[in-house]
Amino acid sequence: MKKPVSKPSSRRPDGESHPCIREFLSFLESSANVSPRTLTAYRTDLIQYFSFLREHWGLGDGDPLDPGRATPTDVRLFMGFQLDRGIKPRSIARKLASVKSCYRYLLETGAIGQSALSLVMTPRLSRNVPEFLSEGEAERLFGHFPVPRPDGLKDSGALGFEASRDLAVLELLYGCGLRLSEVIGLESADIDLQNGFLKITGKGRKQRVVPLGRPASEALRNYFEVRRNFFRISLEGAGESSRVFVTTRGRQLYPMLVQRMTKRYLSPVTESERKNPHMLRHSFATHLLNAGADLKSVSEMLGHSSLTTTELYTHVTFSRLREVYTKSHPRA
Repeated sequence: MKKPVSKPSSRRPDGESHPCIREFLSFLESSANVSPRTLTAYRTDLIQYFSFLREHWGLGDGDPLDPGRATPTDVRLFMGFQLDRGIKPRSIARKLASVKSCYRYLLETGAIGQSALSLVMTPRLSRNVPEFLSEGEAERLFGHFPVPRPDGLKDSGALGFEASRDLAVLELLYGCGLRLSEVIGLESADIDLQNGFLKITGKGRKQRVVPLGRPASEALRNYFEVRRNFFRISLEGAGESSRVFVTTRGRQLYPMLVQRMTKRYLSPVTESERKNPHMLRHSFATHLLNAGADLKSVSEMLGHSSLTTTELYTHVTFSRLREVYTKSHPRA
């Protein structure tokens, strides 16, 4: 008789000790071209799943675990356990996708003879409408931004450096539609200010070229000059990181810093709860589509692998279409 799953042990078995996880992660790292962040997500999901099975089946640390033994009920119990822990449905769906990918690999390599995962349907999720700035809010965000002069270090010190850097970061998030990770990982060699474009390495290490607008180009030029003067005069060195955007100590920016910074600048211009870097990316796509840009071009600039993902932004064009129709059609 199987043990109940409502109160699993607080002990955390080392699920990664299972060879299936190690082999699958090694395969992904060597041949599937996935990012370190994606590998971490796969590792976490699979450790949770295999640890759950071990606990659910009452196996000891030394007992062998056969992944092929799992039934659809076992998998659904794992999903239910995650839900009971307060994990959001979208995160549970991602965990299920990780497990399914692992089982496909195990089948293809002959590690297991059968898989019940094909009988478990991924729950349909309602697609959240992304929050975005209105065009007026975007104008207010950049219209009142303090821009230090390149020689402003004498007067403002680190504050001048941070202001020029923050403006350039915001310009790339909104003006180029970059992801947070893409801004943080940007290298000087990726920027062509003379011809006005960026070479971006996005999800799955896929590369794309993104146009660089005049405000973003100016913000970058100013930042590079302020950065040069700042690290020439300050005692800290900028040589610790090859990244474009660094801290006052010359180290690579980290996600939490950019998230806090974005929230600080967005707070005066929007009442939205999600004042994060992705909101500026959403605004980039929304404003382009509202201005008549075609879906395929926007999808390419965002680095989406499918037009279906970009179509999420088309909801905001409906109000614009209605306005145009009402003003222009004789029978509106």
